[in-house]
Amino acid sequence: MVTTDGPPHSPDLARLLDGHRPQGPTETADHERARGLLGTPDAWDRGTFPLHFTASALIVHPPTRRVLLRWHVRQQAWLQVGGHGDPGETRALDIALREGREETGLTDLTPWPGPDLVHLAVVPVPASATEPAHDHADLRFLLATGTPDRARPENPASPLEWLTVEEARQRTTEENLRETLDRAARLFAPA
Repeated sequence: MVTTDGPPHSPDLARLLDGHRPQGPTETADHERARGLLGTPDAWDRGTFPLHFTASALIVHPPTRRVLLRWHVRQQAWLQVGGHGDPGETRALDIALREGREETGLTDLTPWPGPDLVHLAVVPVPASATEPAHDHADLRFLLATGTPDRARPENPASPLEWLTVEEARQRTTEENLRETLDRAARLFAPA
């Protein structure tokens, strides 16, 4: 385990990153960049530039092998649910679960097939009126629901859509999300 002199959340993040095995050169490089944030007191703070942590989840319905995508207004793209930690939040899975509930209205979300990190992707975020361009070290999980028909968008500008993995791969413009989708597909039981 990595020992740091950082804030209390560093050991949790270190364990999460230590337990994850990057797949391929892109994720290996992203993993190393993310590890560089360990010990940073404000690694979850959205004001930490040029890189800070976010947590997200691909919501899945294993019996139908479908995934839920959300229209992300700022990114102008179909993406997984997720976002920044609220003040005081430091556990990636808890952040992903909260974001999933808030953005979909689904209250029965559970880590699937378990609580492990599924994918780590450093993703660029364009500048806005209030923030410079920066990167998110996005810690990704899979969350399952048994009640897919109860999904409701948190606002009309951010619709949700249940899709097969192939439909979702076609819908998104983000190669890093396609990789997350492929990893989920490998975990589904054969059709």
